Amino acid sequence: MKLIGIDTLIIRVTDLSQSKKWYTEKLGFEIIYETDQLLTLDTSCPVSITLWVTDEPISPNPKTSTYPIFKTDNAEETYQHFLKLNIPVGELKKEEEVCYFNFYDPDGNILEVCQVL
Repeated sequence: MKLIGIDTLIIRVTDLSQSKKWYTEKLGFEIIYETDQLLTLDTSCPVSITLWVTDEPISPNPKTSTYPIFKTDNAEETYQHFLKLNIPVGELKKEEEVCYFNFYDPDGNILEVCQVL
């Protein structure tokens, strides 16, 4: 027996309707499964994202939280596009081999975009 991959990544949300709208309209993901407590999004890669409702407060910490990093071929263009969509973003950072930035969903969940240079 061996593990053969990651099926989905769960992101906890407090308002499924609001998150559904945000992830589909702002990020362009398509819904592939939905119940009253969760929905699964097609991210156009092998790993889907499942938004799952919680009654607990969400308090992500960038130094201790686990979060997805989305690949892009142009981090600067993606950054400007997210600004136009009023998506909360952190600072655009450029290092020797990568350009990246954090952004945040309506619950403050940390997400990241990264471009390998």
